[in-house]
Amino acid sequence: MRNSSSLRRLCAGGVIAALYAVLTLVLPMLSYGPVQIRFAEALTILPFFLPEAIPGLAIGCFIANLIGSPYVLDWLFGTLATLLAALWTSRMKKSWLAPLPPVLCNTVIIGAEIAWFETGFSSAFPAAWAYNGLTVGIGELLACYILGMILLKLLPKISYFRQLIPENRLTLLSDK
Repeated sequence: MRNSSSLRRLCAGGVIAALYAVLTLVLPMLSYGPVQIRFAEALTILPFFLPEAIPGLAIGCFIANLIGSPYVLDWLFGTLATLLAALWTSRMKKSWLAPLPPVLCNTVIIGAEIAWFETGFSSAFPAAWAYNGLTVGIGELLACYILGMILLKLLPKISYFRQLIPENRLTLLSDK
């Protein structure tokens, strides 16, 4: 039984990684740059339900950035932002807070990364960080709080997905 459960978690993580990478790479004009709405970021609510989503999201982000971005810093810091957001999301106790960690992590980390690409650590860095953090944050808000919340509400209603979600996480959905 334990091997079956481990295999299921491994497969789920792999599917999530592939889905994140494909969603990001299919829409590159929206997925990279100072104004970005990564539709794949809606998946960052999955750790609220499924711990196996954490490595899947990080690997999917790394693959998407490796293929879609020429910048090594983006491979590292983009993946770091997604990993931290996924870990934090898994610890949320209220469903309406599940999208908040990706919004905050990407606003701060990706905003700083893009600002550094634009200005280096010059005197213009703080203003560029604020601007890029704002634009990335708005994109994250749209992806996570609109699309992510739709996923958060719909997945437990689908019997296939409901059976994958631990009971202790399902009880958190009744929060207001």
